[in-house]
Amino acid sequence: MSDTVIPRLSLSERTVVAGRESLAGRRRGLRAFLPFAGPAVIASIAYMDPGNFATNIQAGAKYNYSLLWVVLIANVVAMLFQALSAKLGIATDASLAQNSRDRFRPAVVWAMWGVSEVAAMATDLAEFIGGALGLSLLTGLSLFPCLVASGIVIYALLTLGNRGFRPLELVIGGFVAAIGLAYVVELFVAPPDWGGFAYGSVVPMLPDADAVWLSVGIVGATVMPHAIYLHSSLTQNRMPAPTMVERRAVLRFSNIEVMVALGGAGLVNMAMVTMAAAAFHQGHSEVAEIEAAYHTLVPLLGGGAALVFALSLLASGYSSSVVGTMAGQTIMQDFVHFHIPIWLRRAVTMAPAFVLIGLGANVTSSLIWSQVVLSLALPVPMVALLVLTGDRRVMGSLVNSPLTQVTAIAATAVVLALNVLLLLQTFGVDLPFLG
Repeated sequence: MSDTVIPRLSLSERTVVAGRESLAGRRRGLRAFLPFAGPAVIASIAYMDPGNFATNIQAGAKYNYSLLWVVLIANVVAMLFQALSAKLGIATDASLAQNSRDRFRPAVVWAMWGVSEVAAMATDLAEFIGGALGLSLLTGLSLFPCLVASGIVIYALLTLGNRGFRPLELVIGGFVAAIGLAYVVELFVAPPDWGGFAYGSVVPMLPDADAVWLSVGIVGATVMPHAIYLHSSLTQNRMPAPTMVERRAVLRFSNIEVMVALGGAGLVNMAMVTMAAAAFHQGHSEVAEIEAAYHTLVPLLGGGAALVFALSLLASGYSSSVVGTMAGQTIMQDFVHFHIPIWLRRAVTMAPAFVLIGLGANVTSSLIWSQVVLSLALPVPMVALLVLTGDRRVMGSLVNSPLTQVTAIAATAVVLALNVLLLLQTFGVDLPFLG
């Protein structure tokens, strides 16, 4: 009688087995939730990328706590739309881009793909340069060789995707934890004015016209088009749920994960603004660049605070670049069925960063302008997601409730309003109510 060799399950396969046990009621509490954690954690890194560092440092240094309300609203909007994106993937077993391709006219689909590709390039510009900048600050090397080294590391991280979904989820989760811990440390090193924090978080104000531009940048850095596309792709078919009862259970776990992961990302963003306000606003309000923030932290708060800042920037840049490339692949493949190797996608999306650095462009300004581009592209996936998740023919019984739909429409209107203000300001229209 020959021995039967039982193949060892991969980490991802073991995660699916554990998830099925949770759906069957054989796991409880945290053990039941953990197999479903991952997609929102990956999406959350997009909300803590180097673009957030750039906009949040400027917001805190120049305007103290006045723009915290923008950060808070942007993160609430992000939580809503990431939850809707995850729900679309769970309900349809297809991504937002796939559903758009199947439901909308070809001309609309091609236009959506074009806008989304521009957004993906702007995303990667911020993330890749930010990671390289973190490495440059830590090593003292010039930015160009740090771009090369960062490109190699990021590609190596992307190859983890060949081993299934779970290894990459765990690695990205480690980066998220590192960034969060860094800002807990920074808040102890530079304690904020909690009264000013509370007031700035709940009282809307735009002190001047420049605050409009920066607010749109904050929204663009926080509510990310590529993350909205990617989340639906990460949840589709991740956990087999053939019955509607099981799909609703998966959706409940997904909503919990979105609240935890995106809520944590929101707190990190608010901590970034708070740290900049506490450290720079009094006496150093002119600090507007990441490099200047790093070098100013050394005499103000010590080398340890500056080191923590640079390490968090490095973790942010590398992890968000991985996520951005994954999103870019999803957008291209699901919109137009065009497949290219991951190394080629990585090379193409890195090219603008090398060009900008080679031309001597200002790094922080480039990051902020990339976030403005993202904000202008953001209504495209938001409106598409509204249309699809509000359509019972697409979603079945998981269609948005009237309250959810109205809330999502209002959130989209806020983003559109900020974008209109930016365009009016760009074309020289006087906005007297901004002071």
